[in-house]
Amino acid sequence: MAKRLGPNPTFSLVCRVSGTGRFLRIEPAAALEEHDRMTDQLNTARWAGLVSRPDFAEYAEKYRDFFVMRRRDGILELRMHTDGDSYVQTLASHNAWGQAWLEVGNDPENEVLILTGTGDYWLDARRSADGHFDRTVDDIAKMYEDAAKLLQNFVFGVDVPTIAAVNGPGPHTEIALACDITICTEDARFFDPHFLVSTAPGDGQSLTFQELMGTKRAAYHIYTGQAVDARQALEYGMVSEIVPRERLVDRAWELADMIMRRPRGARRMTHAIVSRPWKQRVVNDFPFQLQSQAAALFLDGPRAGRPPVGEELRW
Repeated sequence: MAKRLGPNPTFSLVCRVSGTGRFLRIEPAAALEEHDRMTDQLNTARWAGLVSRPDFAEYAEKYRDFFVMRRRDGILELRMHTDGDSYVQTLASHNAWGQAWLEVGNDPENEVLILTGTGDYWLDARRSADGHFDRTVDDIAKMYEDAAKLLQNFVFGVDVPTIAAVNGPGPHTEIALACDITICTEDARFFDPHFLVSTAPGDGQSLTFQELMGTKRAAYHIYTGQAVDARQALEYGMVSEIVPRERLVDRAWELADMIMRRPRGARRMTHAIVSRPWKQRVVNDFPFQLQSQAAALFLDGPRAGRPPVGEELRW
């Protein structure tokens, strides 16, 4: 460690001490500057040849069919969409999530993440349901590989503050609810339809309900499929704010800008603190829940994934 003595950088002396505070020697300032220059060169050489991190332009293009991405001053916005309208869950889009989190989380230029949707729905449940009634055993096996990575890669792979802006009703809000801050529109509704379509809940939505609303409330909403509206979600502690639709994304960016005004260490360590309960919940419960859902699908065969005969599914 070196400490410069005197106001003139050319003629001042430098007192060099060890890390324990023991005096070593006094050097001219020029010697210190030469030492620092050589150290910089050594550091550059030491870190040469690193594998490059993900490139924003490349992965924004790669996932363009599922997310519209924009970044400004370290704030990355991911807007879910399908053909420019509300997001539809397909086998392909379901697969994309877990991979996208790895690249988003591994890009050091991303300092705050905003996740939002397109149009009137967070997820278009009716259009998404069409693809779930014609699945093979191989489809189910692949889906559960993807389901594991979808939540795990988000919770463990994205190490920056996260903000969800829920733009309307829809299932599969598990990632939105697992964000550090979650804001929503007045018409947003949160629900888990798995039990209503004759299978066990397990791919993340029920886990977020249990974490945020408590065991007894979660059990009721899991069994009945009854939606939690925005006001109830605020009361239960599932969301942070309710925002007019026309202000939703702007408000998310206001929060992100506020976070970015703090230094990097404070931002990242605060995220580490507030996201720790999700890491614990995922480690303790998620594998069991996901495996239970898969087991139910295989045990119930053709009855799984559909409401009972004569019972209309309520979205």
